[in-house]
Amino acid sequence: MSILVCKRYVPLNLISIPGCLHHSRFFSISSTNPLLRSTRLVVSAAAETLPTPDLGSTTLTSHHQHTPLVHALSPSQKHQISLYISTLLEWNQKLNLTAVKEEDEVMTRHIEDSLAILPPICRSYRREDRDATMNFGSSSCAEKLRLIDVGTGAGLPGLIFAIACPEWEITLLESLNKRCLFLEHAVNLLGLSNVQILCNRAEIVGQKQEYREVFDIAVARAVAEMRVLAEYCLPFVRVGGLFVAAKGHDPKEEIRNAKKSIHLLGASISESCSVESHSPHGQRSAIICLKNRITPRKYPRQPGTPSKSPL
Repeated sequence: MSILVCKRYVPLNLISIPGCLHHSRFFSISSTNPLLRSTRLVVSAAAETLPTPDLGSTTLTSHHQHTPLVHALSPSQKHQISLYISTLLEWNQKLNLTAVKEEDEVMTRHIEDSLAILPPICRSYRREDRDATMNFGSSSCAEKLRLIDVGTGAGLPGLIFAIACPEWEITLLESLNKRCLFLEHAVNLLGLSNVQILCNRAEIVGQKQEYREVFDIAVARAVAEMRVLAEYCLPFVRVGGLFVAAKGHDPKEEIRNAKKSIHLLGASISESCSVESHSPHGQRSAIICLKNRITPRKYPRQPGTPSKSPL
């Protein structure tokens, strides 16, 4: 099976999708690997569209402007966040990308929750790599750091990371085509040049040499339990890199159950720390694992196996 790498396009689906250009007759999904076959999906040009979000009116509320995590962003980054929220809610009317329906709830439940993972990532990476210069909120989070967001969904947290840390190279991995459509439109609309989208399963991409053990950090949020996440994520991480899982307020049992699996896959748990989150769902945690050695080649296993039979 080919790995589909989404290139720049403005999608026009068979159903009406907000924010699409009327003259776009198709979108293309093609691989960066010349050995893999390109795929073109042709869709209707006559689909009815809903209005594009008003770019001139997308500003964050004064409350959100002054929360610590958002306050660290530049005015242009805040504008991108607001535009992302508007676009997500517009597309959500047709594609059911999130259960959240209100702007304020998207901000607290998704945006701030995603931003809250950045400080512990920066601290941990700086500790493991003495040459790293990572300061969330500064003009340079890291020089050419490569991060993959596994099971990104609507781009959370990876797309938010791409806004907050524009020097990072972000890869968004998502298996559902409808979400990849939204992601590509959002990346195009926000003008992000540091994002690549892979439309495939983690078990397949993780066995491809061009993606295996090449990332400094793999992150996952609200995807699966730790034993499963470890098999999805650790094959992507270079030795010396980090695997970061965003979890709820009390992940102790999940960590205990996953220790053997994480060790088998070539890593160890470095720390579990509370994160500064204003989410109404309470305290959040970030579980950070350090990749100590190469992951055995047989992992990840066949699609569906990690979730059905966790290590």
